[in-house]
Amino acid sequence: MKELQLTSTLYVYDDLNELSEEVQQLMLTAIETRKKAYAPYSKFRVGAALLLDNDEVVVGSNQENAAYPSGLCAERVAIFYAGAKFPDAIVKRIAISATSDTKVTIEPIPPCGACRQSIAEYEVKQGAPIEIYFMGETGKVIKSNSLKDLLPLIFDGSAL
Repeated sequence: MKELQLTSTLYVYDDLNELSEEVQQLMLTAIETRKKAYAPYSKFRVGAALLLDNDEVVVGSNQENAAYPSGLCAERVAIFYAGAKFPDAIVKRIAISATSDTKVTIEPIPPCGACRQSIAEYEVKQGAPIEIYFMGETGKVIKSNSLKDLLPLIFDGSAL
């Protein structure tokens, strides 16, 4: 037997003011976008904003359905739309903000497993890491330099 140790490095900012102006603007776009979420069941609203290498910003908000598996998370809405609209563009960074209609979310809320897998697919496709910034409604922001810091053992097409 051999031991395998995995290490991830994440960066924690106390609030939006510690981010660069470009990242602040992207996060503010994610915050505005989460207000457009369709979340009548969970009351949990998420907004995502992606910056592409062509300087386009693509957004997504979670879209629920009474048949829960039929809905989509904000991150996947945004990244799939970016892939459909700008198939050759590279996703440079993603800003994600989540809030609840029933409680204050002050802790950073990372992407779910399905969204991590979708982001991993795009990192592999483009051959470049995607910076990921995530937060709750207010407070701290966490930055990951790559999806691999959030999902170190990714499943990709090389396994098929």
